[in-house]
Amino acid sequence: MATIKEVAKQSGYSITTVSRVLNNDPNLSVSNETRDKIYEVADKLQYKKKTVNQLVKNIVFLSWLTDKEELEDVYFKSMRLEIEKLAKKKNIELTTYKITDGISAIPENIEGFIAVGTFSDRELEYLRNITSNGVFIDATPDPEHYDSVRPDLSQVTKKTIDMLIDKGHTEIGFIGGTYHNPNTDEDESDIRERVFRRYMDGKGILKEEYIFIHRGFSVDNGYQLMKRAIEELGDNLPTAFFTAADPIAVGCLQALNESGIAIPSRVSVVGINNISVAKYVSPPLTTFDIDMEEMCKNAIDLLLERVIEKRTIVKTLYLRPELVIRKSTN
Repeated sequence: MATIKEVAKQSGYSITTVSRVLNNDPNLSVSNETRDKIYEVADKLQYKKKTVNQLVKNIVFLSWLTDKEELEDVYFKSMRLEIEKLAKKKNIELTTYKITDGISAIPENIEGFIAVGTFSDRELEYLRNITSNGVFIDATPDPEHYDSVRPDLSQVTKKTIDMLIDKGHTEIGFIGGTYHNPNTDEDESDIRERVFRRYMDGKGILKEEYIFIHRGFSVDNGYQLMKRAIEELGDNLPTAFFTAADPIAVGCLQALNESGIAIPSRVSVVGINNISVAKYVSPPLTTFDIDMEEMCKNAIDLLLERVIEKRTIVKTLYLRPELVIRKSTN
């Protein structure tokens, strides 16, 4: 890429003049002929002006997950690391707060926030009282006030069922987790489970005995639930399972392998997230790839629109994950 020095040399003008022209200095007085000549040479040499992102201060990242939840699901750890990386690239001063800090630890002078995790109504009210600039990733807890960007898990669930049916499966099970609802202190069903039930029921092939649920989305949860399915169903085990997340799917594969159940000739398994180990488990996992970089990039961009451009209209952005076929399905 050409430099200002190179443009100055070829155009015949000083580096100072060229720099002020290319940076649109309003106090510079030069002829139109001079400007045209400099622009012509800059274009010829493919000069590109370096852009410096405006410094954005007092932005916080709210990681409303326990250390155990982040440890058990690499999806959320990857999200936090990606947000921190992009914030640095975009010249955003970012401070991270965790659920253990408590909502009251968040300063009242913040310019905005990016958040992941589960928030109570009281916590959302606290955020509304201190800033109107916020973006939630992977959830839409307050669509009237804050932006959100998330994978389209409803579409993923339907697409998985359609794919398995196209492959000849009619006995399809679901293994997933639940979330803790901080308002009721009870477990709450996940969107993947709810859509699975509705879509399968609409096709007339839903069997309640094929659904296994327990709080959390860890490898151990998947292992224990699949062991339970094997023990309870025996020879009536479904020919395919849709799992709510890759860590759960990895645990399912472990349980099936330990029990000597052939994958995929006897049981096919599908996950979501395409975490790094998905291609290395045995057999490699068929899953949906959620583009973490794109999701976090959009979250950053949405927040900057709010903070810098003063956008007031609320946006909810859904990203469609891509299916990655591997050897855990047939």
